[in-house]
Amino acid sequence: MKTGLVLEGGALRTIFSAGVCDGLLAGGVMCDYVIGVSAGAAYGVSYISGQQGRNLEVATRFAPDKRYMGMGNLLRRDNRSYFGLDFTFRHIPQELVPFDYDTFAAWTGTMEAVVTNLNTGTADYLTVPRDAEGSSLLLQASCALPLMFPVFHINDQPYLDGGVVDGIPFERALEQGCDRVIVVLTKPRDYVRKPDRLLRLVECKYRQWPNFCHAMRQRAQRYNQCRERLFQLEHEGKILVIAPESTRGVSRTERDVEKLRLLWADGYQQAADRMEEIRAFIG
Repeated sequence: MKTGLVLEGGALRTIFSAGVCDGLLAGGVMCDYVIGVSAGAAYGVSYISGQQGRNLEVATRFAPDKRYMGMGNLLRRDNRSYFGLDFTFRHIPQELVPFDYDTFAAWTGTMEAVVTNLNTGTADYLTVPRDAEGSSLLLQASCALPLMFPVFHINDQPYLDGGVVDGIPFERALEQGCDRVIVVLTKPRDYVRKPDRLLRLVECKYRQWPNFCHAMRQRAQRYNQCRERLFQLEHEGKILVIAPESTRGVSRTERDVEKLRLLWADGYQQAADRMEEIRAFIG
């Protein structure tokens, strides 16, 4: 039996998912296949490396740090992102809060990250490399929110945030042969996505990629339909969904460390409370 773990994005709100993953690690649950979107991918690698609490440490140490995120980073010509790319994706994992690349490389499963191809306007599912540079580039591309990140090129293809097209890639996990799939959401069950308020600006900035602009126009409808299918499969017992009861007011660029700790704790506690159910589900 092959088990899959699907991690939705949500920037700093993904600290809830980090709590869930830490709860899974504490309960000895390691899935065979992991797929993440945006911060779900960036946080998911620490689950595979078995570093319980690492994502919480990164978020609480650096969320208030302007080197980590802030408008100054977006205005820098060598960065062009709200997040400090070199600081976040290189200095932190390689020096400040070391990532265990050896354990990550030794994991026998498969991890994919979702990216949106600007040429086609569709999602690409790329295997996360096990080396530092390769994984860093792909994780940055998956996290690249429109207007807040530069465009990333991998294999001569331009990419941005995977959540534009496939925000909750549970269908990809099923296609990859997973018999049991755990999906971790970063928004409550009653959430309904609304059309992007900055759509006109997006269409202006990315007008050279009309397929991507079309995908942005369809984003809210596609996402809401995706959640409907997800909850139907949950009702049928084919998928186990873990979602926050509340985001506690945490924003995508949250700096309040206490709010981040509380949302992480919500995820950890929910995983702990449902551990018997999770183990029974994955067999």
